[in-house]
Amino acid sequence: MGAINKLTCFSDPADQYSHRVRIVLAEKSVVAEIVEVVAGQCPPRLAELNPYGTLPTLADRDLILYESTVVMEYLDERYPHPPLMPAYPVSRSNTRLLIHRIQRDWCSQVERILDPRAKDAVKAQARKELRESLTGVSPLFADKPFFLSEDFSLVDCCLLPILWRLPQLGIELPRPAKPLLDYMERNFARDTFQASLSGVERAMR
Repeated sequence: MGAINKLTCFSDPADQYSHRVRIVLAEKSVVAEIVEVVAGQCPPRLAELNPYGTLPTLADRDLILYESTVVMEYLDERYPHPPLMPAYPVSRSNTRLLIHRIQRDWCSQVERILDPRAKDAVKAQARKELRESLTGVSPLFADKPFFLSEDFSLVDCCLLPILWRLPQLGIELPRPAKPLLDYMERNFARDTFQASLSGVERAMR
């Protein structure tokens, strides 16, 4: 298998995990070829690189990565400015734990809501739990410009794709969630966030 000479990201234009990686690329001002692949499809070029055919998949010469958190950390180390992970081990571990909690508590609910095989009752319960959970943590966004941080981080890269999709998920946050709504408004307006959006994602709002 020959190396790919240009940094290439195979990305689902509608998927939250692909969106994460596109945000990191935009934050780092990294020029990459974005190859859009619709969910469920696996073009030969992707199948040759990734035995699972999953998205996102990053190809950097001979290196092939295909797990979103692994891809994000690689890009953060490969292109160190601006840093999206803290410098110190304890803080880095806390960041990884936050990403894990977002995955476990919120991403899993998004997947249930969007699963075409899920029953309406399951989707409704997931929608309710996600709305209540996000509303419950909203006060955490009151004191700092980013999620529990003064600096934009990989945690925000994981959270913002979920929040952008709330209309698509049928979720409207209530007025008591104002700190979170303010966080969304600030960060959705960032040039880098806007640059990360696919055409499909722009149509979500």
